[in-house]
Amino acid sequence: MADADTARVLAALAHPARLRIVRQLACLDASCCKDIVAQLDLAQSTVSQHLKILVDAGLVHYRPAGQSSHYSINPEAFADVASFINDMANLCCPPETMVGEVARPQPEIVHKD
Repeated sequence: MADADTARVLAALAHPARLRIVRQLACLDASCCKDIVAQLDLAQSTVSQHLKILVDAGLVHYRPAGQSSHYSINPEAFADVASFINDMANLCCPPETMVGEVARPQPEIVHKD
């Protein structure tokens, strides 16, 4: 993924309401907006706006179904996010430096003759 696309996806996840929506959708095959609204303390218009952001970022699939709309998680998109986070973590903290705790820089020892 290009950096701009990655930033857009991460920004879509950077809101507490959207994280709650994602968690709710992760437990279901698909859900309509009305059912999502029923689980959140937010107005239907606000939930719809958050869902649009998640859909535009590619994290959630949208399927119109008559008078309602069905939303579901896009597992491939979340696999990409997980891979990106893993790659970034490996850049910052390579696994070989991690032995049960956070790696700390080792002081340089200078020997004088």
